[in-house]
Amino acid sequence: MDFFYPNFINDMWRILGIVFFGDRDRFIAQDRRHFDKSRIASFCRERHIALYDTAIEVIRHKGNASDKFLEVVSPTDIESLLDKIPDCHTIVTTGEKATEILCALLGCVRPKTGSSVEFTTGSGRAMTFYRMPSSSRAYPLSLDKKACIYRKMFEKEGFLPPLKEFTI
Repeated sequence: MDFFYPNFINDMWRILGIVFFGDRDRFIAQDRRHFDKSRIASFCRERHIALYDTAIEVIRHKGNASDKFLEVVSPTDIESLLDKIPDCHTIVTTGEKATEILCALLGCVRPKTGSSVEFTTGSGRAMTFYRMPSSSRAYPLSLDKKACIYRKMFEKEGFLPPLKEFTI
């Protein structure tokens, strides 16, 4: 899949399926072995969710997805990218390496996992930066707990109405 979070073992699309539809399998293709790129792309366009890497050139020193052996050769010019999307008000990272890169590029404080910090771009735009739990199964948190943390962020940013709690 020529898209973000293509590894079927990664839970990003399951997390967003739970958060937005209450269905962890929402973005799984009919063959049940990969994600449905067209359904994901449509969802992202409809919800105004943009995805991008924090680096445009990297070297993987081992043949796996671990950030431990990742060397960033060229980081993304985040400021220029943000200038092209003036309606963007929130940035989210889902990994330690991406968080590290973004903080260095923006000169902002590193938020705790599941939390956010406010920062101002070089052009003076006030923004919010969230550090979310990794969607990798190697990250020691259950799928449901990750989805709960992501849901709170999407609620706070106005992508979802708050869930009403019911008492019996």
